[in-house]
Amino acid sequence: MHRYFAGLAEATFQSQLGVVDPPMIDYLSDLLIRFVRNDAVHSVRSTNGRPLLSVAEMVSEAAERLGDAKRKIHQHIGDFTLFWAGVYPEALRRPNDPVDTTSDQFENYCTHGRRAYRIASCIDLSSNDGPEPVVLERLSEQFDLCCYGLREVRRQWEDGDDNHLGSGTILVK
Repeated sequence: MHRYFAGLAEATFQSQLGVVDPPMIDYLSDLLIRFVRNDAVHSVRSTNGRPLLSVAEMVSEAAERLGDAKRKIHQHIGDFTLFWAGVYPEALRRPNDPVDTTSDQFENYCTHGRRAYRIASCIDLSSNDGPEPVVLERLSEQFDLCCYGLREVRRQWEDGDDNHLGSGTILVK
């Protein structure tokens, strides 16, 4: 599965969008792999162990944390919002208005995601456990492009068309 998502992400971002940034593309393909598991999507917990399900809850919890814990929660907020806004933007539509395709919730996710990655990029880790700050900074700066690219990755996997990956890519399904 890792090679499949890595191949889709690389082909989409490099060939289709002209983004040649291997560390960022690797981060995005790893994000897709991590979020295949539902427990990874909701991995942030409050201090009493309750899973935090909304962006607002995660932002509040991040404000209470320091150091590595604060950085990890902000990184997760960025990941969470990028995943939903990029891969499943239709899930962010207003539930009572299926005709409305321009949801405030979508824009809120994008705003929180950009901000969270920026904050995470400014917090030094006491360990080497996590992505380089420069990768998180680029995710913040290019959040909208990453959303678009992840939508294209989803379109490719739904189409089931492996021809776009090029002849040098080997997939294991």
